[in-house]
Amino acid sequence: MKKLILTVAIAATLGTAAFANEGTKTAAKNTSNVSYQVLNQFDVQFQNAENVSWSSTSNGQKADFVVDDVKMTAFYDNRGQYIGSTENIAFKKLPASAKKEINEKYKGYEIGEVIKFQSNDTAASSLDRLVGDNDPLAYFVDLKSDKEEILVRVTPQANVYFYKQIK
Repeated sequence: MKKLILTVAIAATLGTAAFANEGTKTAAKNTSNVSYQVLNQFDVQFQNAENVSWSSTSNGQKADFVVDDVKMTAFYDNRGQYIGSTENIAFKKLPASAKKEINEKYKGYEIGEVIKFQSNDTAASSLDRLVGDNDPLAYFVDLKSDKEEILVRVTPQANVYFYKQIK
């Protein structure tokens, strides 16, 4: 289930670019289908959020917003629990060894968006964190070639793994 939610989160974030916010805090849009619990939790977690726009699906609720000129997305499940947040980052912010491995292993691929996914820390069990299967922080790099598009996952320890075939 977590993999499905993470895939939905990444897919929802791909195709958006970070942008600078030129306004002041504005009222959230499309809050009619968002639970009261989620709205309150969001307001506590992201107090400085601006330009908040909500959407709901059968999988949960998400908020697109800006904090300190960084475009972010927060995800909540159908029970109103916080799943995690995403933001686009620059490839150069990845650990040096991960960048080197990606450049060597995926020669001929164009580097697209890099998404930082920070999950709810309590969602990952202690055992998962020790094994490294469910780090609360991960980076996803979109790589494109003439023949395919893939996502690779980069752990905070700079390990690089194939994650998903996009096309």
